[in-house]
Amino acid sequence: MGELQAQEYKTFEAIKHTDEDGMEFWYARELMRVLEYRNWQNFDRAIERAMIACNASKIPVQDHFTEVSKSIITGKNTSKNVLDYKLSRYACYLIVQNGDPRKNVIALGQTYFAIQTRRQEVADYFNQLDEDSKRLIVRGDVRHWNLMLAAAAHKAGLVSDEEYAVFQNAGYKGLYGGMTVVDIHKRKGLNKADKILDYMGSEELAANLFRITQTESKLNREKVQGAEAANATHFFVGSEVRQAIKNIGGTMPEELEVPEESISEIERRQLAELKEHPRCLMLDE
Repeated sequence: MGELQAQEYKTFEAIKHTDEDGMEFWYARELMRVLEYRNWQNFDRAIERAMIACNASKIPVQDHFTEVSKSIITGKNTSKNVLDYKLSRYACYLIVQNGDPRKNVIALGQTYFAIQTRRQEVADYFNQLDEDSKRLIVRGDVRHWNLMLAAAAHKAGLVSDEEYAVFQNAGYKGLYGGMTVVDIHKRKGLNKADKILDYMGSEELAANLFRITQTESKLNREKVQGAEAANATHFFVGSEVRQAIKNIGGTMPEELEVPEESISEIERRQLAELKEHPRCLMLDE
């Protein structure tokens, strides 16, 4: 472990608390500062997404996110009570999973809160989940790795939105047998504002996740440079994933059923369900 990494780990340890039963927890507002969020509103959105992911995994949200009220100083001799959360290690992991992995502190946080343990838990529970929950979990991983892929593409020399759009098309064309983003959009019968990834089932999302992770790895491992080479790499990986699906007798991604409900709609519905059953606010000392 490098000196900087060790120091950052100590930062996460420094804000860890232990309750009367010996259980460790973290306060959300303290974690917010360590993760370099500037305001509570943005961090609260990350907490909401983490709650959705927790609920999708069939794990009781209230066991990992406990609302508390905390008094803060707002001016000279004045204070007010604000919302805070007592977070379990698992809750903290879900929160940092929704952060930008290009930020060093987020990447370190993901490691600190035991990514490998979380992945094993997901693997153990995954086959027991319903399709909506599977879609939510894989979509979260796709969102995370797409940020990593964008960073790798930028490192390879892609700097404009137009270049990145061509790069993305190359990967889709490889995986979907020559179909572009526009072609896939039309085939799924989507409206102009709809996102392709939000209208994929878990199997199709998993195929795209494999395309994304392997392209990111290949770009970095081979130190690919230039838009043309990066596009060729993305197309190659996509086509290799397609061939692997064919070899095992799987269904081509463009032939898979299009879900009626988007993942964004599932997220909104699950968040609304969580808010319909508010937990009692516990007053902190």
